[in-house]
Amino acid sequence: MLIVLSLGGSILAKDLNPDRFLKYSEALRKLSEKHKLLVVTGGGEAARNYIATARAVGADEVTCDFIGIDITRLNARLLISALGTAAHPEIPASYLEAAKALTSGKIVVMGGITPGQTTDAVSAILAEFLRADLLTIATSIDGVYSADPNSDPDAVKYDIISPEELINIVMSIEMKAGSKSPVDPVAAKIIERCKLDALVMDGRDPALLEKVLDEKTAEKSAISAGTWITSRK
Repeated sequence: MLIVLSLGGSILAKDLNPDRFLKYSEALRKLSEKHKLLVVTGGGEAARNYIATARAVGADEVTCDFIGIDITRLNARLLISALGTAAHPEIPASYLEAAKALTSGKIVVMGGITPGQTTDAVSAILAEFLRADLLTIATSIDGVYSADPNSDPDAVKYDIISPEELINIVMSIEMKAGSKSPVDPVAAKIIERCKLDALVMDGRDPALLEKVLDEKTAEKSAISAGTWITSRK
């Protein structure tokens, strides 16, 4: 099976801890023994800091996007280094390059591609383009909630939702000041448009990420580790 994994920079590159990269690389290597993997890395705090500085010195938003893309690719390069020979050595800079890299039989790791597209959006487009069996969005919370669980103690976690329900939830959360949805609105719209099966899950523990993906690529049942998004409920 082909798994496209959106791996948030906030969980992969937090504090740029080398042990974190090594632990994720170990989990990904084990998964690659059974499945094809394409990993899209996010920028995390480093990207946000660089973008904030760029804005402060007068950079336009497209330039800020390119700076963010550069940071995602730096994180991709670090993960490739941790993976060693298990990874395809080059970072694809387009969807076509990603498709070609997969023919190597190695784990493909890449960052952002286009200004205005988040890591999640790039992953969703890749999942459709490559006809992936599963899109996984690994984030810092354990699924999709009715509201931002960091600010609303009454937020309810969903086990299974439709792409249309995801869009409604995401837009509702994003419209509230200070709140943040686990899936960005652009990615949610792509998931809905392409009718993708996706899993949003807590990716902070590499061992849990490995366990869940290895078990659930064969059985799309509701799981405590995340939220299934599917039009085939």
